[in-house]
Amino acid sequence: MSAREAILKKVRASLGASPEDGARREAAEHRLASPPRGIIPARGQLGDEERVVLFCKMAEKVSASVQRVERAEDVPAAVADYLRARNLPASVRMGGDPRLEAMPWARLKSLEIKNGKAGYEDEVGVSHASVGVAETGTIAMFSGPGNPTTVNFLPEHHIVVVDAKDIEGDLESVMSRVREKFGKGQMPRTLNFITGPSRSGDIEQKLLLGAHGPRALHLIVVG
Repeated sequence: MSAREAILKKVRASLGASPEDGARREAAEHRLASPPRGIIPARGQLGDEERVVLFCKMAEKVSASVQRVERAEDVPAAVADYLRARNLPASVRMGGDPRLEAMPWARLKSLEIKNGKAGYEDEVGVSHASVGVAETGTIAMFSGPGNPTTVNFLPEHHIVVVDAKDIEGDLESVMSRVREKFGKGQMPRTLNFITGPSRSGDIEQKLLLGAHGPRALHLIVVG
């Protein structure tokens, strides 16, 4: 018997259930086929522009910095401005997201673009979020070669691009979008929800940024 089987056997015993219970199996299959949605808070149920404004406000409330640009072509210049303002090296790490690759990075001759997974030597990472959550200022990151999960955690500074049209009002709408995008059984290996820079208050209840990830999160909202 494997460890998994042993654990499930103990769970079934505590519940008084049997793996041959057809009614329980049918109920579980029905729930998986039609997952219920939770109660939707009213705070994020706004018009398009109001929803983006709320997203920016909530992100800044949790110590993220936010910049809005009109077009995707404006992103490379915004990234360069961020680096200069903080006296950071003109070098960023990013994956192979086609939305990022289509941007005019070549116009910035002095900016070094490193592609692939991030390492501990990378100080700044650039990612493209798939979805934003207005009610909490959260971004959702799907893992994969386009946006490696290492970029979310290893660099000291994480710059994330998100399209205004991809900002949903609530978490439940984000999960519905994930299911529509990937379908049953095709979820990404990792789905990271990021709300502000990494932080911890475990030691003497003092807030420490960068405890288990980037100490700075900068969001660039396009549109």
